[in-house]
Amino acid sequence: MTMNMTNRKPLLVLLFILASWMTFTVFENSTELWTALKLPFSLYYWNFIMKSSCPKVPLNPGVSPTETELRIKEIMEKLDKLIPPRPFTHVKTTTSAAQSRATILNPQETYCRGHQLDILLEVRDHLGRRKEYGGDFLRARMSSPALKAGASGKVTDFNNGTYLVSFGLFWEGQVTLSLLLIHPSEGVSALWRARNQGYDRVIFIGQFASETSFANSYCALVLNSSVELCKYLDPQDQEAFYCMKPQHIPCAALTHMHSKNKKVSYLRKQERILFKRSNVGVEIMENFNTINVSRCNKNMAPMKKKCKLGMASTIPSGYVWKDTWNPISCSLAPVEIKECLKGKFIYLMGDSTIRQWMEYFKDSIKALKSVDLHESGKFQHQLAVDLDKNINIQWQKHGYPLVGSLTYSVKEIEYITRVIDRTGGEKNTIIVISLGQHFRPFPIDVFIRRALNVHEAVQRLLLRSPETMVIIKTENIREMHSDVERFGDFHGYIQYLTIRDIFQDLNVGIIDAWDITIAYGTNNVHPPISVVRNQINILLNYIC
Repeated sequence: MTMNMTNRKPLLVLLFILASWMTFTVFENSTELWTALKLPFSLYYWNFIMKSSCPKVPLNPGVSPTETELRIKEIMEKLDKLIPPRPFTHVKTTTSAAQSRATILNPQETYCRGHQLDILLEVRDHLGRRKEYGGDFLRARMSSPALKAGASGKVTDFNNGTYLVSFGLFWEGQVTLSLLLIHPSEGVSALWRARNQGYDRVIFIGQFASETSFANSYCALVLNSSVELCKYLDPQDQEAFYCMKPQHIPCAALTHMHSKNKKVSYLRKQERILFKRSNVGVEIMENFNTINVSRCNKNMAPMKKKCKLGMASTIPSGYVWKDTWNPISCSLAPVEIKECLKGKFIYLMGDSTIRQWMEYFKDSIKALKSVDLHESGKFQHQLAVDLDKNINIQWQKHGYPLVGSLTYSVKEIEYITRVIDRTGGEKNTIIVISLGQHFRPFPIDVFIRRALNVHEAVQRLLLRSPETMVIIKTENIREMHSDVERFGDFHGYIQYLTIRDIFQDLNVGIIDAWDITIAYGTNNVHPPISVVRNQINILLNYIC
């Protein structure tokens, strides 16, 4: 026994030395090793349903792009296919609303409520020649102003110069049909190319203040400068914002911010003609008469289920009648707001269109008292509580970029992904997120990255607290003719499609503010109180 152990000692020593050498070699040459093995890592796809609860870390961050970068690239490629380059030689070769022909299919003297009216649109250029490709940015809407009724129409692009425009006939009475050519396909192509060329249509001015010094400095999402920069980085999501570092003032002394539009355009001189006021939002069906819709079938409409999370969406998603929003796939009921929100913690995160909700809550619940958080400025964090009903509602701005000419504090600014990550969540917690308007002036990858990061944060939240309710409010349409290259609705529409697609695999609610504001015909980034009330009523029906 002793002899056997003695003979084995040299062998054990040799094995230990060999193991130590192999360990050292692996760590010393880890890059080459992983590269040689060519281990796969998971990719997201456009309609991919998440199967793993743990995000994967790239094996070689120095060489391989991260999963987020791959996902951004994939979405960008899909959008590039959706918006291909179009030839543009002269404005007369672009789509003309006046020359295009809209024809009602199967016309009737009286139409029946509940039926569908279809219109075939053949687009032509200003010389009357038939277009051979699609891609025009169109907006279809039906309305009855006397009934305070409206709905969007569904536009199907056959990509050959013809479109099918479908209207659901949701109410009885005189109905006006509208089909706007917001931008011809050549203008759409120009806007898409121009948007993704530069980050400098908006410049930010940061204010730095220390005990003895004060300075203003230029800031941006991307700064091409040889001077020393202050980098404000979210290390987890790798989102960054930069300022030129003032002399003798530390980067941490950044306190306030505002922005201004620069006289920068990436549109070519000839392309800019397409975005003159007279060429934006031109009516194609100008000479169409109103149609009569009657109640042909006296049978009662089938009862719809109450709206709840996870229901499939439709196009359009609903209609306005008597100033009230009516979803197509489900029903909404009047809700007593104070009782519904009893014991609830509501976190409103995003831009000023969701801040409108905060203002509505404070006006509607008289017992809701604002709490002074000792902040100031346009984007100050807001908190309101009703101690009797234990209602807690707060609004917080999203992180950079925040476009605004009025100065706002950035002392407490943070990305909403971090806010979500530190939220415990439970059945009485409701989070509502709205992103979009402030991202329109910047290349689309900025918005895609933010939406993906928020998606990941929401996924982590729902894993640890699956009873938490998360709602995504999409963008409102806005003023049609102001600063189209920077803030036009085409940019918003692409973001609307993107965010709906990114969040389709999560059990979250979608409040389709895009479709609602088209139905109302508001064309205002901050719509009237009636629109806000109806958006919030969807939220209340989700909760109660």
